[in-house]
Amino acid sequence: MSANSQQLESQKVKVQLLLAGGHQYTVYFNSDDPTLHTLLTTIVARAYKQESADRCLFQIPINEGHSALCFPSENLVALVIEPPLWIQQTDNIQPVSNDFLNSNHIQIDNFFSTKEHERLIKYVLANKSNFVSTSTSTKDENYRRSMVLYSFPDFAELIVNKIQKIMPDVMIKLGMSSFTISQIESQLTSHNDGNYYKIHNDNGSPDTATRELTYVYYFNREPKQFSGGELLIYDSKVENNFYVKAESFKTIEPRNNSIVFFFSRYMHEVLPVKCPSKAFADSRFTINGWVRREAS
Repeated sequence: MSANSQQLESQKVKVQLLLAGGHQYTVYFNSDDPTLHTLLTTIVARAYKQESADRCLFQIPINEGHSALCFPSENLVALVIEPPLWIQQTDNIQPVSNDFLNSNHIQIDNFFSTKEHERLIKYVLANKSNFVSTSTSTKDENYRRSMVLYSFPDFAELIVNKIQKIMPDVMIKLGMSSFTISQIESQLTSHNDGNYYKIHNDNGSPDTATRELTYVYYFNREPKQFSGGELLIYDSKVENNFYVKAESFKTIEPRNNSIVFFFSRYMHEVLPVKCPSKAFADSRFTINGWVRREAS
């Protein structure tokens, strides 16, 4: 037998975890959250005496993400879910594994109004001479190729204000606990013919450790004169008790006037751009940045 929660539109659900020894914890998930699915599957697997499903470790954020509740799945006794999610049972239950994490992201279309988008294109073309070559902390010239504009006050303020307004909904859709935002960073980047950014994450150093979310807003002139430039967000797996990059990944198309949010800890890369004209105006443009939490 296998277990899958009913296919419902994503909604926030209250989950009371009943653990061995009489311990109880209340947490909140999206109804389509993979962790909630694993919790449900673990309960069903035990009901059908699938012992192989009892060998996983749950790691669930609590206290607004400042703490983590860690427990072996054999200590999970029951779940109280409000509103209820029912289990649909089929054949051939699969062993539950908690050593693999699917990457999670959301992409929102039509993020700027038509007038805002048009103004942004005109602004970028007028400021071509102010773009400089990007670099990395390691100074590796072959790791990242693009151009960046660090100062663009009007549009930086515009996108930060828009992101602040939708952050509660973004957090819910990503299934993360809310946190206090200390800063939203932004930069404006252009990728032209042959430009790319190899595999990296965005919070792997002491000065970037408080980055919780990465965002990328895509925009370009129409009709689009480039191809490629897809964003690959890698899944994670456990090796030697650490989460590392898996071979699987999600591919995000750089759709004009759309914005993508994902966890800054995810490994990701930008595939090479092909722009036959090599004209700056035909580039793949982004406003990209990071949402930081208050340091604890």
